Formats: sequence, C-alpha cells, structure tokens
Amino acid sequence: MKIKITLVKSAANRLPNQKANLIALGLRKRNQSVVKEDRAEIRGMIDKVAHLVKVEEVAE
Repeated sequence: MKIKITLVKSAANRLPNQKANLIALGLRKRNQSVVKEDRAEIRGMIDKVAHLVKVEEVAE
C-alpha cells in the first residue's frame, strides 16, 4: 500500500529535527505532495511532523 503525504503548514521556525524529517520525506514547499510506501520508517517520520502534514491512502 502507498500513502500520499502533503505538507500543509510551513517548515519555517520549526525544530531542526522536524525540518530534517520533512526533507527526508521529500517535502520542501507548502502544498507539495509525495507518494511513499507505507512502511514503519516512513510512519515514524510522519509521526514527528504530524502537525504539519496531511496523510491519505492511495489506491494502487
């Protein structure tokens, strides 16, 4: 299964580890979306920035 991750709030003035997680997910600008595999590592990164992103399941 895949998930679509969209950055809905800016990364400006956030903690360095939150910014690093967003970059690792491939999110650099607001309203940018990426599709990733639903794995434990990705879910862990999403949990750290859950207040900044929106997550949706994508039908394959």
